[in-house]
Amino acid sequence: MAHSNPKLSEIDPVWARITDEARDAIVAEPLLGGLIHGCVLHHEKLEAALAYRFSQKLASAEMSEQILREIADEAYASDPDLGAAARADIVAVYERDPACLRFIQPVLFFKGFQAVQAYRIGHWLWRQGRKDLSYFVQMRVSECFGVDIHPAARVGRGIMIDHAHSIVIGETAVVGDNVSMLHSVTLGGTGKEDDDRHPKIENGVLIGAGAKVLGNITVGHCSRVAAGSVVLEAVPPMKTVAGVPAKIVGEAGCSQPSITMDQLLRGEI
Repeated sequence: MAHSNPKLSEIDPVWARITDEARDAIVAEPLLGGLIHGCVLHHEKLEAALAYRFSQKLASAEMSEQILREIADEAYASDPDLGAAARADIVAVYERDPACLRFIQPVLFFKGFQAVQAYRIGHWLWRQGRKDLSYFVQMRVSECFGVDIHPAARVGRGIMIDHAHSIVIGETAVVGDNVSMLHSVTLGGTGKEDDDRHPKIENGVLIGAGAKVLGNITVGHCSRVAAGSVVLEAVPPMKTVAGVPAKIVGEAGCSQPSITMDQLLRGEI
């Protein structure tokens, strides 16, 4: 009995949707045909497209596209979690950012998504002991995207960084799954202390624009940090903190603040 080959949409629905959107985009704007073919349609899978985008964006006189492409291809081939995390990130951006109307947008245009995927390759290099090369990736991500994530930091899946300008995530920081943050967020230290000195952001946290979380403290799961706050003490789960220094001003307001992206304080302060 003959067996039909499975459709791409059944094997990889994220990539299938991106390729469908790519064809539609070329029809709507033929002038982008070269970009879209190069970034999407010339590739058989998402990992190859992301490796190409990584090499195109980070290449410079110091490191060629070819070398960067080889590095990225090696990373994606050796660690399937990189591709899985990228798919989760694409869905997260689509679901949480009202400006994102298609899966293809983060891949082509959103520097927050692109910076996180480049960080993931740098983190893979760090875990392989190739620290100087991981520092090079960190430097280029900072120069190209205005996002500075130390390659030793640990960042989960389903990450959405909206606008992404001036994001800083320190060496010993940990960011859980399904975290959302806006521009100018800092997960930093409080001085020149060594060892474990950066924040631990648990799953489902929403961090508003310009917020600073400093020191080896934990922000509990599904909490909200209001825009412009400076967090110096641990935050319990499912709370809202605001102010300088930040204080608890109420509950989180819903079970999944990082997904609803609701940043309004309703009578809490």
